[in-house]
Amino acid sequence: MSAIFGVFRNEFSRIFTLRPAFATLILATCLYAAFYPQPYVNEALRDLPIAIVDHDGTLGSQELARRVDATSDVAITMALPDLATAQHEVYARNISGILFIPQYFERDLLHGRPSPVALYADASYFLAYQRINGGVGAVARTFGIEVETARLIAAGVDPAIAAAADPMPLTSVALFNPQGGYATYVLPAAFILLVQQTLLIGVGLLGTLPGGRFGTREGQAATAGPFAIVFGKLLTYLLLEAVVLPFYLIILPYLYGLPRLGSASHILIFAIPFVLAVGGFGMVVAAIFRKPIAVQLTFAAVGLPFFFLAGFAWPPESIPPAIRDAATLLPSSEAIDGLVKISQLGAPLFDARNQFLTLWALAFLYGGLALALEYRDRCRLRSNSAAA
Repeated sequence: MSAIFGVFRNEFSRIFTLRPAFATLILATCLYAAFYPQPYVNEALRDLPIAIVDHDGTLGSQELARRVDATSDVAITMALPDLATAQHEVYARNISGILFIPQYFERDLLHGRPSPVALYADASYFLAYQRINGGVGAVARTFGIEVETARLIAAGVDPAIAAAADPMPLTSVALFNPQGGYATYVLPAAFILLVQQTLLIGVGLLGTLPGGRFGTREGQAATAGPFAIVFGKLLTYLLLEAVVLPFYLIILPYLYGLPRLGSASHILIFAIPFVLAVGGFGMVVAAIFRKPIAVQLTFAAVGLPFFFLAGFAWPPESIPPAIRDAATLLPSSEAIDGLVKISQLGAPLFDARNQFLTLWALAFLYGGLALALEYRDRCRLRSNSAAA
């Protein structure tokens, strides 16, 4: 037990005395928390600029334009005479779309004939395209129903029957994301990936910087066995993340107004095998690559693939089954699924049991591999000493 405590104390002091480890595990963690969420603070795009080209010039077309401009999604910033001029403004990136109202728009509506309007939206930025298309489409449908209802009533149709021009109105409710924003969707998963990335790099650096192999400092850590080294280091990382994870998974979502339906105790219990799996994974990588620069380059190279394999930036259904199965070996993949269920959807720990058990399996897998590599290196060290 004293050997484990010696390794624990040695590893914990190295976090704060080795500059690369401190910069990764402490400074980078704070900087990511402060700056990474900032682009998503507004949650959803608002008042996207579009131009209107009104070839009708009637009260009906002006009312349609007024209603479109009144939505929170779209703002009509230009009234232009023709499509060619509007197209030039789109290419210049001054506007994100064009609403074209054809001639005889109002006349056709009042006679019950189709009077289509055209919306040209910049789809190179998909979020902007969705907002513009959704905002203008909702106004156009509502306006058309109102005009048709008024026309039928004026023609002598009973108002109760005329009101059925829209026989199946749709009420859309955004569950677990009331603002329909991007931050609520991406930040909880991104926070878990950030924790994994900083911990992996930090553990890899601690394992390859001076004093990282066999506890080379003086004292108990220097004579600790492989089990004490692995277990003591994992306890160190668990203690460190006992401060980081509540900050990332509980405090930051509160500060940024993200849905928080789950129990804090369930979140932290679920996070225990996640930290152990990530810590063991980092120790395995450190034992394989041996040099700090190799660890940094490796994790920098795999950071983007880890992001896509997590299953929230790219639909899991579109990932080949073999790759999707391989992604299970990444702690973040299972942690994101489980923690989103618990924290955002309010599910009990039992409903995330598959991910919870998988994370424990990964913790034992990577911890066992790290232990085996420690035994291997210890045997090599003894063989070299005997040969000398």
